[in-house]
Amino acid sequence: MMEIKETLQKIIANYHNKPFKKLVERDCEVPTDLNKIITVIGPRRSGKTALLQQTAQKIQSKGVKINQILFLDFEDERLQLTVDQLDLILQVYQEMYPQIILENCYFFFDEIQNVIGWEKFVRRMYDSVSPHLFLSGSNSKLLSSEIATELRGRTLTIEILPLSFREYLRFKNINSSSFDSATTARVNAAFVDFMQNGGFPEIALLPESFHKNILQEYFNVMIFRDIMERYGFQNSSVLKYFLKRMYESVGKPFSVNKVFNDLKSQGYKVGKNMLYEYSNAASAIFLSLEVQKFCHSIVKQEGSEKKYYAIDTGLLNALTFDFKDDFGRIFENVVLLELRKKGLISYFYKEYRECDFVVQKDDGTLLPIQVCYDMSKSETRKSEYQGLVDACEYLKVKKGLILTRQNEENTVYKDVEIEIKSAIRYFL
Repeated sequence: MMEIKETLQKIIANYHNKPFKKLVERDCEVPTDLNKIITVIGPRRSGKTALLQQTAQKIQSKGVKINQILFLDFEDERLQLTVDQLDLILQVYQEMYPQIILENCYFFFDEIQNVIGWEKFVRRMYDSVSPHLFLSGSNSKLLSSEIATELRGRTLTIEILPLSFREYLRFKNINSSSFDSATTARVNAAFVDFMQNGGFPEIALLPESFHKNILQEYFNVMIFRDIMERYGFQNSSVLKYFLKRMYESVGKPFSVNKVFNDLKSQGYKVGKNMLYEYSNAASAIFLSLEVQKFCHSIVKQEGSEKKYYAIDTGLLNALTFDFKDDFGRIFENVVLLELRKKGLISYFYKEYRECDFVVQKDDGTLLPIQVCYDMSKSETRKSEYQGLVDACEYLKVKKGLILTRQNEENTVYKDVEIEIKSAIRYFL
């Protein structure tokens, strides 16, 4: 017990004595005065810790003293605490600063889901110690289920994903507000890099020669720490095979049944239900994003086919060779990610023809969106128009959007207003 307290003292003192590191701003804003438990969720290495650190800096800039801020990262190997030992945090903190009023302090617990049973401690802290609590975690379902049972009504959840294109330009020190020819050329070149290398913050700041190895390491950590350790899965080779097949299906409906039959034909013994558990786990830790088929019936929608997209196109390129020259599918994945980062709920439409996305905007209206990297061929243009018009007729809307690499125009096709817009301008 004494050893744990000494470790906590060192960690807390180190945080309070170490100067803040200057960080590149993200577009995500974390409120600091709502008296709610703020929970930041997102994939590993997406910038959750940096966002919490920036939030702590903003709190200090408002006049709060540094010793009124407690920041603990539960990924620190020295913090192998059980839920029964979490009270030691408050004991040590009060011993270090006996004059401090805990109600006025701000508590940051990074990757709190590493402590089994954490939610009861957090609820007790919120009810009896301080309303200023900031949490982060890399498992959406784990956090949301525990929040739903123990912390309901007390929380605000904020999702942070790898960099948006606007943020990526900021990390690259490119001014996206200028549209002179030189800046436009830099933005266009950066977009190609963004498609290939993705938006993990560390990747944006490192030379390209390191990207593939680092991204593969991200994948392995997600596999072994976030999925296998957390969910108790045993067969890593089957899990990796399944996830790579999921990534290879980007832009297409994904069939768990087909993967099951392929594994069975290769002599692997794995239950179909286990593959569905793999799929759920991948979504929970943000390794993949699920997009459902749009149906007016929620029951039919839940049971319909689904598409899966990679959480990051750099990760996608690091794990499979299928996308090296397939700009169309990478482009589609990038668009889905940008829509998600804008907070838009996305579906896909598929009846007689297909439309890549249907998004529900803040006002509840629906907007069908086609994604086409290159619309220079007349047959490609006609196909995109037809899929978009089919979706508009089904949804009973009169407007649709096509996001493309460079084209920009407005047209009318079969009484549907179609806006063709450069994806870069749409993102910015």
